[in-house]
Amino acid sequence: MSYSPSLQTLWQDRSVAGQSLVEPLLRYARRPDVIILALPRGGVPVAYEVATALQVRLDLMVVRKLGIPSQPEFAMGAIASGGIQIRNEEVLRAHSIDQDSYDAVVARETRELSRREQVYRGTRAPLQLKDQVVILIDDGLATGASMLAAIQAVQVQAPARIVVAVPVAPLDTVETLRCIVNEVICPLIPERMMSIGYWYSNFPQTTDAEVIELLQRAWQRESTEAQPL
Repeated sequence: MSYSPSLQTLWQDRSVAGQSLVEPLLRYARRPDVIILALPRGGVPVAYEVATALQVRLDLMVVRKLGIPSQPEFAMGAIASGGIQIRNEEVLRAHSIDQDSYDAVVARETRELSRREQVYRGTRAPLQLKDQVVILIDDGLATGASMLAAIQAVQVQAPARIVVAVPVAPLDTVETLRCIVNEVICPLIPERMMSIGYWYSNFPQTTDAEVIELLQRAWQRESTEAQPL
């Protein structure tokens, strides 16, 4: 695991935050067995900077947080591509979430996950991650529920190595992930997490259009680099 605890740092935006992850990941540069998977939407601008600098492949791992009905930003679980589902039983009990309410959130978020996969990836071939080095990137983590779902979705494909790289996350989440992946890169680990957006000067919601544009740029670069001289 790599991290440098700090209380002061504010990332200007997601692009700058992505640039902070490049140096710790330099050993993976220009390797054909490395693929970066961004967690959309906010993880895409971060991952784009890393993939471009390292000259490696970029794609998506679509995940959706399952927010409790009264506080949608507070995760009671998460889902990911491939039917992966994470439940936080402690949160479900603490907020007295009944099965019908939980199922309704799962159904809604499953529809949104499918929509995003179609809009972002279209007819692009499914991910092939066996024996690959997979670097999962988001714009930050709080509980880590979405990242845990992403990790499970990757693990079922038997990759050679899983790396999680995020600009900011609380120590307990980093330590949890360190136990289940090969490496965690997190340059900012505040003593009090607050929210992910707190650590950014500019933190607008990333749009579908921005995601599509960055993916198309990355895939065009990959196509150009793959052409013989």
